[in-house]
Amino acid sequence: MHTSAILAQPAAPHAQPQLPSAPVWTVEAVLALFELPFADLLFRAQEALRAHFDPNAVQRSTLLSIKTGNCSEDCGYCSQSKRYQTGLETQSLMTTDEVLAAARAARERGAGRFCMGAAWRGPKEKDLPAVMEMVRAVKALGLETCVTLGILRDGQAEQLKAAGLDYYNHNLDTAPEYYGDVVTTHTYQDRLDTLRSVRAAGLKVCSGGIVGMGESRRHRAGLIAKLANLDPPPESVPINNLVPIPGTPLAGSETVDIFEFARTIAAARVTMPGSYVRLSAGREQMSEAEQALCFLAGANSIFYGDHLLTTSNPGTERDNALFGKLGLRGV
Repeated sequence: MHTSAILAQPAAPHAQPQLPSAPVWTVEAVLALFELPFADLLFRAQEALRAHFDPNAVQRSTLLSIKTGNCSEDCGYCSQSKRYQTGLETQSLMTTDEVLAAARAARERGAGRFCMGAAWRGPKEKDLPAVMEMVRAVKALGLETCVTLGILRDGQAEQLKAAGLDYYNHNLDTAPEYYGDVVTTHTYQDRLDTLRSVRAAGLKVCSGGIVGMGESRRHRAGLIAKLANLDPPPESVPINNLVPIPGTPLAGSETVDIFEFARTIAAARVTMPGSYVRLSAGREQMSEAEQALCFLAGANSIFYGDHLLTTSNPGTERDNALFGKLGLRGV
């Protein structure tokens, strides 16, 4: 199926037309991608990947929880909400020296980007100077910097930019119409507003979602369409496979099979060809063959290291061995 057959027509121009920087994708158009024969979809994804990236280079990011647990929000997938009994050990905000030690270790292992996450609804003004100090220190090591701090208030994105931040992560999680089934303490629009302020401050955007929360294929297509229609699309798009956490509302969610997960990655690659598509949470539970399938589907980024925020991740030795088998090169 050619692109012209599945892309929606752009909206009629206004009096002062502003052309979108990327094609406009409807949910139906993305759903049509999902429904392609599997080999055809992967072929399309590989075409898109090879047109914009070295297909054998994988960007590696390390993620560190700089403040863990006791979050006020009720995200149904998250072990860090204080509303759920998950057995998680809480941790107050780390010191800059502690963060720097972790960043140096990540750099020595070959990570190119260092991501710092704090379990907040959003950062208070009293917390932001400490995070900015961490950003400046990590940036000085020669690493790209990323933070995920929740919903930002006016002016906070600009302060982070001034500290040298490169990326801000704020996932959309799922389609707008399914979001209320996952989170009730903030709205989808809250997330979109934060992404808008991040972009306006001149920061790069990292935003993706989670597969396996009980959503339908149409919801997965809706998430991809929403991300792809951001203008411009996120530079990084993490696709997470839900890791069910005992004690959370989504603990009993049914696992999405690997082919549907790979289809989601491929749809992200085709609709956002110039973005890094990251194979994120849930990789620890995947076999080497399943991970290889995701790379074939267009993933060209991973979280690299033993842990994510609160869940495990394949160790660096396992990743290096897999890269060797597949002829992949970490960047």
